[in-house]
Amino acid sequence: MKKLSLALMLMSLFFSCNNDDDQITVPECITPYNLTETNITYQSAIAHWEDDNVDAVYKIEFGVSGFQLGTGQSFTIYDNSYLFTGLSANTTYDYYVKTICDISNESILSSVKSFTTLPNPVIPEFKPTLSELNLFSGNLSNLQPSTYTFEYELHSALYTDYAHKQRLIALPLGEEMIYNGDGLPLFPDNTVIAKTFYYNVDDRDESLGRNIIETRILIKLNGEWEAGNYVWNEAQTEAYLDNDGLELPVSWIDNNGDTKNVNYKVPSYDDCFTCHQTYGAMTPIGPKLRTLNFSVDDVNQLQALKDRMFLAGLSDPSTVSTLPNWEDTSLSTQKRVRAYFDVNCAHCHSAGGFHNESYYEALNLDYESDFEDTFIYERRYSIMARIQTSIEGYSMPFIGVTTPHQEALDLIIPYLETLE
Repeated sequence: MKKLSLALMLMSLFFSCNNDDDQITVPECITPYNLTETNITYQSAIAHWEDDNVDAVYKIEFGVSGFQLGTGQSFTIYDNSYLFTGLSANTTYDYYVKTICDISNESILSSVKSFTTLPNPVIPEFKPTLSELNLFSGNLSNLQPSTYTFEYELHSALYTDYAHKQRLIALPLGEEMIYNGDGLPLFPDNTVIAKTFYYNVDDRDESLGRNIIETRILIKLNGEWEAGNYVWNEAQTEAYLDNDGLELPVSWIDNNGDTKNVNYKVPSYDDCFTCHQTYGAMTPIGPKLRTLNFSVDDVNQLQALKDRMFLAGLSDPSTVSTLPNWEDTSLSTQKRVRAYFDVNCAHCHSAGGFHNESYYEALNLDYESDFEDTFIYERRYSIMARIQTSIEGYSMPFIGVTTPHQEALDLIIPYLETLE
C-alpha cells in the first residue's frame, strides 16, 4: 500500500510539472497613454498617443463631448496618431483609444481626452450682417475679437468726434503681410481690416456699457481694396451693411462728468473713398508700420505681429521709425503737431491724396516731409480757420468730423501762431 501511494504521488507531481511547463503566459496589452492633440483647426485635429506594445492595432471612438461609449464613431488604425476631419467649428469633442494586441487580447480604454475646434474663419465678403463675417467670438456686442484677428492700436489716432475705436486685422489662413518699409505693409488678397466706433455711456465708468455706432470694413479683393459700413441696431445685437450714410444723435458723459452731444455721421461709400484713396485707388490709412511700432501691454506690436506670423520680411522692429504720440507732452510742440497732422490730415493732404489737385496741392502733411516742403507756414491762417469750425464743405477735416477737436486745437493754434 505504501508503495502504491508513493507511486501515485510521483505521478501526480510529474503531471503537475508538465502542466506548468506547457502553460502559455499572455503578455499584458498596455493601454495607450500621453494622449495629445496638435494642428487643431475649425474642422480638423490630429490626435497622438504613446504605446509600449509591439505590432499593435488601435481602436478609436470619438464624438461630441458627453457622448455615451458605444454610440460614437469608431475607427481601427495601425499608427499611433489619427487625423479627425469633418468636424464642426467651435465644438468640443471627446475621444478614447485602446490597443488591440491580438484577436483575444485588448487593453482597457484610455481615459477620456477632449479638445475644442477653432471658430469658423473670418469671411472676406460683404455679407448682409456683421456677424456673418466671423470677426468676433461670442456675443457680438462684447466685441471679443476672433482668434484669427490681430487687435492693434495707433500711436497717434485719428479723431472722430471723440468716438472710441477698436481696430482689427484678419488675414487669410496661412498668409502674412509683407514688410514694405515704414508705411503700409503689402497685404495679401482677402485681408479684412475692421474699425468699430463706439461711445461709453460714461467715460468714467466703462462698466455702465457703451453705444456701438458702426463698424467700417476694408477687404482686399483681387488686388484692390473695397469698403463697406455696418450700422449697429439699437439693441446692439447686430450690425447691418449700409453704404448710404446717415446721421445719428449721440450723447455720453466724458471724464470730467460733463454730458456731451454730437450728431455723429456714418459715412457713405463715397465718403469712405474720399479719404481712403491714393492716386484714385482705395487704400487703408491707419495700419502703417511706423504708427504701430510701439508697445501695448509691454509687447511691441510689430514683434507681436511677427510672433503670430502676421508679418514677414521684418527682422527687427527697431529698424522701423515710430510716429510720435501727439499727446505726449514730453515731445516738442512741433513734433506733436506734425504727428497729429499726419494721422488726421495727410491721407488727403499729400501726394496722391484727395486734395492733391486742388488749392491744397502744395500742403504736404506727411510727418517725414521736411518742414519747408509741407507749406504749413504758408497755409497757417487757412489751417487755423478751417480746423476751428464745423461748416460743412469748409471745415477740416473735410468729412467725418462734426465737432472740432478742442484738445488738439489747444495744441495746434498756439503753435501756428508762433510761426512768424
